[in-house]
Amino acid sequence: MFQRCLICTDFSDGLQRLIRFVPALAAGGFTQIVFVHTVPLWEEGDVPRVDQERIDAARARLEGAAAHAPGGVEMIIEVRSGKAAEIIPKLLEQYHSDLILMGTPTRSLMQETVFGSTTQSLTRNTKSPLLILRPQLVSVYREEELNLRCQNLWRSLLIPYNGSPSADYLIERLKGLIAKDPDHSLTQCHLVWVVTSGGRRTEQDSYQYQMAEGKLAAVKTDFAAMGVAVETVVRTGDPLQEIMTVAMEMDISAIAIAYQSRGALLDWTSPSFANEVLRNSWFPVLFFSPKE
Repeated sequence: MFQRCLICTDFSDGLQRLIRFVPALAAGGFTQIVFVHTVPLWEEGDVPRVDQERIDAARARLEGAAAHAPGGVEMIIEVRSGKAAEIIPKLLEQYHSDLILMGTPTRSLMQETVFGSTTQSLTRNTKSPLLILRPQLVSVYREEELNLRCQNLWRSLLIPYNGSPSADYLIERLKGLIAKDPDHSLTQCHLVWVVTSGGRRTEQDSYQYQMAEGKLAAVKTDFAAMGVAVETVVRTGDPLQEIMTVAMEMDISAIAIAYQSRGALLDWTSPSFANEVLRNSWFPVLFFSPKE
């Protein structure tokens, strides 16, 4: 589905390991891979300045990626001085990247509010999708496991769907990518609708079940016509908890989520299902940036 990506690493997220798995990433469909690392300005003294020693050391760590690049894959190393949240959007524009790959740890709402987040900034300020991998998982994969993961980053997606504008926006983004993907790298989707209920199942719940099943069936038909196998699931309960449960039960590569408009993401302290998934899911998350 994607061909040109930025792999952004701070060397604590485990993504620097991917320099040894460029052939596997190429097998997953990438034709251009840009490894990105940012070095903060040296703040000692009165005037902040570029820390050239750290830049050279970081570049040396990443240079090994070029040796692993197969034919037909453009490999680029970018080590810049400054803030990641400011540099990454510029590199996206420069290289016309269609995906940002980041390693973002799970965080509580308080941690997000106090410490901030590069991911949070990018969801506000970029149009390219983000694929978020958890450092705790990437760091402990054995090489055989990581090799397989790199080849199947979005092979099987779990798609939370509830008929909302954001959910419909997600479906349209995915359908557009599938239509442009001759290799059909997305082969399976699990469409999951969670009916919120106050407790005991009522007649209203039964109606919501039927409505959910009908709308999921329509989306399933669209995906099936594009050659994607689809399983539909309707659950009752807390949306985040049920989605995580289904994710553990199914054989998935990532959870796909989206917002329809940027306004909903301006304040991550507001309650939001997508925000909770971005902060708390242990599974990889494919997040589609909102429309302008």
